[in-house]
Amino acid sequence: MKRVYKLLVLISVMTASGNAATKTIKHTVKKGDTLYAIAKKNHTTVTAIKKANGIKKDQALKLGKVLKVPTKSTAAKKKKRVKVASRSNSAERQLAKTLKSVKFKKANSKKTNSKKSSKFSINDILFSKKSSKKSMKMIKLAKNKLGRKYVWGAVGQKNTFDCSGLTTYVCKKNGIKIPRRAIEQSKYGKYVSRKDLKPGDLIFFDTSKRRKGYVNHVGIYIGNNKFIHASSAKKKVIITSLNKNFYSQRYKGARRVTS
Repeated sequence: MKRVYKLLVLISVMTASGNAATKTIKHTVKKGDTLYAIAKKNHTTVTAIKKANGIKKDQALKLGKVLKVPTKSTAAKKKKRVKVASRSNSAERQLAKTLKSVKFKKANSKKTNSKKSSKFSINDILFSKKSSKKSMKMIKLAKNKLGRKYVWGAVGQKNTFDCSGLTTYVCKKNGIKIPRRAIEQSKYGKYVSRKDLKPGDLIFFDTSKRRKGYVNHVGIYIGNNKFIHASSAKKKVIITSLNKNFYSQRYKGARRVTS
């Protein structure tokens, strides 16, 4: 595109300069005038002025003398400028059209990619069918324990649990061995950001009254921003929303133990 544009401009200039007519204007010599200044002002040369007026070398200009000054036709210059400008504008329009087309294709490409990414994320790919199946089994087992009594230190004895006792029990029944205490479980498995939570992930909280900053509670994420856990406050296994201020503000992280 750039080469075509330059070629058009060059042809235009050559054509215009070839067609340009030469005419003579009159200039009355004033104080301070020089042949160089007169030539520059009228877009000509000192040699052309000397030749037109028969001025000899080193001959001084006389005040009031009327000189013949040969100059290019302004009409020809205007014509040249119009031609160059028209070709320039034409080339620019073509370039803009091409760029617009390229931008349109890129924009469509981004839209297509965004649509694809909205359906599938890296996390979805990593979350294999095997892991998903095991997670569903964990959630099903945990839901079967809904309403069971909370007992501190219990890991399923007489169908009773504390928070980490429930997660330990559910994982063990699905062939996953994890540490017993919530604080230790929070360091086991693969770290998962809150926005990437998947059903079966273990989620951790600091439920201490003064928020001491360490993990002391755990639950199992079941999807739809909800989790199942053995609650000491409710004295049983329940399902709670992560949107609930108490838990949302005390959320400390998540781990994936199924992959």
